[in-house]
Amino acid sequence: MKNFKIKGFRKKLQHVCLGLGTVAIAQLSLFANPSFAEPNRLTLSVYPLNTRDSFPICPTEVSVTQTPRPYYEGGYTIDGSASLGWFARAFKIETSDQFSVTWVAKLQSKYQNCQASASITKINDEDFQDHSYLRMRLIDGNAYLILDMTGMRDANSLTPVIIKKDVKNGNPIWSWSGTD
Repeated sequence: MKNFKIKGFRKKLQHVCLGLGTVAIAQLSLFANPSFAEPNRLTLSVYPLNTRDSFPICPTEVSVTQTPRPYYEGGYTIDGSASLGWFARAFKIETSDQFSVTWVAKLQSKYQNCQASASITKINDEDFQDHSYLRMRLIDGNAYLILDMTGMRDANSLTPVIIKKDVKNGNPIWSWSGTD
């Protein structure tokens, strides 16, 4: 009877260890293929406003970064940041609600007279034709960065949710999430 219990215990221990080994192998495979963690560079092309008088100095494009978090069952999360100190002063959150957030900052003196808009045109140097959920307005000496989920849909036809909106070292940071 004692020998039977020991064999049963060994068999259960073997199954648990095999199960843990499978989990460990799955976790190691994530490290071996970390494509989920590679940041994506979003290029927002800048389009000056037709002022008919002059052509003010504006940047031609602005880049921001978004990084997908590791996949979890039922959804996904994207973390973003915008290091924009080269053309604007420190950002602060101007307005926000469940669908969008708008950061604002004074433009650097070189770009003070720029009046333009910007939208996503490339992701990792590949053309982007979808709805630009990240946009900018450069007007009246200010830069406005807008993250807007309005009109966005995830795989279940739900609107993605902005789960974090903040400023770090004067630059906008955010996270948004959807279901799969």
